Amino acid sequence: MHASSSPSEWVLRWAHLIRAHGNVLDVACGSGRHAHWLALQGFQVTGVDRDAEALATTQALWPANAASARQLLKADIENQPWPLAGQTFDALVITHYLWRPLWPQLLASLAPGGVYIHETFAHGNATVGKPSRPDFLLQPGELLTVCSGMRVVAYEDGFCSNPDRFVQRIVAVRDTTPADAPPARHNLTQPRPHAAG
Repeated sequence: MHASSSPSEWVLRWAHLIRAHGNVLDVACGSGRHAHWLALQGFQVTGVDRDAEALATTQALWPANAASARQLLKADIENQPWPLAGQTFDALVITHYLWRPLWPQLLASLAPGGVYIHETFAHGNATVGKPSRPDFLLQPGELLTVCSGMRVVAYEDGFCSNPDRFVQRIVAVRDTTPADAPPARHNLTQPRPHAAG
């Protein structure tokens, strides 16, 4: 379970790139801090985690005013076959989770035009706390390498405080157009609501 129940600021900042009412996969969803928020935005949410207790919390705390569909799957995605074979999603949201052998399945499940949002601990984190094992820490530029076939919209790699941690995060979009076509427009800021009147 995550120490904070608040969604990641990185997810909040970039979720507007996801197709309206699109289907979103929350990988290692835990107790649902992102799944709940995404559902309230009108997305169709699939959450997957191996922790049955965390999934029960996600289910029990599901926002009553979230009308969108949801699917919560208990699965050990590190030691068992990928449970969503053949399914594609308009977005993948991954925070505080890293399992490198899973990347081929994850990227294959991202639909054309889909948004990949990933934020987790990075090299250097062992100097300030846990996780500290290299298996769980992204190496410099690693997310850029993983997303090299996509259009990278935003990328950061460095130190954050409150709490102190080293993180790497990326937002990338799987393009739907040929390489020689003009690039798609992805607004870097969330559209402001129109004033009434």
